[in-house]
Amino acid sequence: MKSRIPKNAGGASNMNSMIKQAQKMQDEITTLQQDIEGRDFSATSGGGAVEVVVTGAKNIKSLSIKPEVIDPADPEMLQDLIVSAINAAMNDVETTTEEEMNKITGGVALPGLF
Repeated sequence: MKSRIPKNAGGASNMNSMIKQAQKMQDEITTLQQDIEGRDFSATSGGGAVEVVVTGAKNIKSLSIKPEVIDPADPEMLQDLIVSAINAAMNDVETTTEEEMNKITGGVALPGLF
């Protein structure tokens, strides 16, 4: 019995199309990553007593602390407020990156991209 390869099984033209689609997706991802890295993300804690601004590249750009929350007798509270604000800003970067990547990739996880 002979095996038959279906006509129009895709062959080289189908492979070329897939390569073009993959390249387009890669270009879109690169553009998005550069866009996100150029953005600023801010978060506050303690009712606005501490504000942090981070870049999309996850670098702290600025940190503002209202004088009324600086209590020399309770440095742990200020430390907690700072950590909380930084974590919130970093989570915002991660969430934004994931949501916008999903728009490009259709929700397919691509290891090592983000």
